[in-house]
Amino acid sequence: MIKRVFVLFSLLLLPAAAFAQEPRTQAARAAKDCDRVAAALKLTNAKVTTARAVTGGQFMPPAAAGADAPKAITGLPSFCRVELTLTPSADSDIKSEVWMPLNGWNGRFQQVGNGAWAGSIQYPALADALKRGYAAASTDAGHTGTDASFAMGHPEKLKDFGYRAVHETAVQSKHAVTNFYGMAPRVSYFNGCSGGGRMAFQEMQRFPADFDAILAGAPGYDRVNQSVQMLMNAKATLDNPASMIPASKYPVIHRAALDACDGLDGLKDGLIGEPLSCHFDPVVTQCKAGDAPTCLTAPQVEAARKIYAGVRHPKTGELIFPGLEPGSELNWGGPAGGPEPIAVGADLFKYVVFKDPKWNFHTFDLARDYDAVHRIDSLDLSPTSPDIKAFVARGGKLLLYQGWGDMNVAPKSTVAYYDNLVKTLGQKQVDDSVRLFFAPGMAHCGGGEGPNVFDALTPLEQWREQGKAPASIVATHWTYGKLDRSRPLCPYPQVAKYLGGGEIDDAAYFVCGAPKGHEGAAK
Repeated sequence: MIKRVFVLFSLLLLPAAAFAQEPRTQAARAAKDCDRVAAALKLTNAKVTTARAVTGGQFMPPAAAGADAPKAITGLPSFCRVELTLTPSADSDIKSEVWMPLNGWNGRFQQVGNGAWAGSIQYPALADALKRGYAAASTDAGHTGTDASFAMGHPEKLKDFGYRAVHETAVQSKHAVTNFYGMAPRVSYFNGCSGGGRMAFQEMQRFPADFDAILAGAPGYDRVNQSVQMLMNAKATLDNPASMIPASKYPVIHRAALDACDGLDGLKDGLIGEPLSCHFDPVVTQCKAGDAPTCLTAPQVEAARKIYAGVRHPKTGELIFPGLEPGSELNWGGPAGGPEPIAVGADLFKYVVFKDPKWNFHTFDLARDYDAVHRIDSLDLSPTSPDIKAFVARGGKLLLYQGWGDMNVAPKSTVAYYDNLVKTLGQKQVDDSVRLFFAPGMAHCGGGEGPNVFDALTPLEQWREQGKAPASIVATHWTYGKLDRSRPLCPYPQVAKYLGGGEIDDAAYFVCGAPKGHEGAAK
């Protein structure tokens, strides 16, 4: 006989285990309970806007301001959808949603992150978590829309975006989960890429008890300095028309980079597997006379050099933010193609630094304006601290991943954070709690020439719940629906090494080992 329990606020529910025993009866009861959550769930500085059961396997996301027409999400299990409004400050208006399976909950909670300036609930990511059996949550980070105009004159909303919305969503969502199932999640995960990676770092550094394990891809954690680099990449090609590199010439630079560095890992495969050992000067692409489609002019060569070099303080020479890596050239349209800088970076200057929506990026002078930029810089936007001792002390696991061909977040910024973790925690603690995986040829959070499709969440689950640290992650590449390459991703600083005797596009013929010439660096 299934034991009945009275849950928080007198909401009568059956334990989560019962859902699997009498699915139809329990699902019907759970649907009714979902309808009553709005009245029964009492939260602090938050309220339930609506709570309803979603059945039939399909969900139509609401239209978001400025977004394309939403598409129906199909193949979903039945779930309880709870919409929340969170108000931790008088100027806060944070929208969040919690999705809870009516049957087959795996006992886990997963919160998903947002890219760029956030501004909407991440419905596809919620659906992915739900299909895996998770109770899941997402937030718009306190505003609607994709730019940073919300921040002008609203410092509390900027704090909500910076860190508060994610934390408040975690706290209130787990209250809802506990209320609904009659038991708290047994383990909690955060999963985000790019801006979601920045959110993950905020949680890990500020609120180490919110999540037990974190999956952070291409983490844009150094938001202010990264925005400076994004701006300077655009200025390198757009300030002077002679410096503009047309997209038709990206393959020219890319082929030259491959010629210089593809073989450094001992295998010519069209990928730069060891970019940190690559010393490529685009001057080799310079035209001998005049201009031509197959070469770069001298001003174009200089612009490419700036994109690779990153940004240094003009007065001190200190590196502000690293540049893009050789092998990323086919993805330069966003950072350098114009006619404007990448909006995620430019918006920081328009709405937060200079508070002028009509600000012209051509007027920016690094030597003159850098101090103004950093008057607004703080851990609210840039969670750069390597002190995650509280997170790892309670068994927290951090799995990082990124593509070497990333055009938005310079990969060396992630390397720098990993190195700072080692300095702060020691190599043994980092080995026990942190893994960083780089994917050669992968662009920002996916895509690109290299293997870029992989499941990093399952290895993280096994690591956190079973103590099995991931030794490698198999990634695949698909063209028009056909698998054409697989490759193991290796924990940094290791790289994939070809064993010989088989196909170079088959992961089975590779092992993880030390980079060539750096055998002592491998863990």
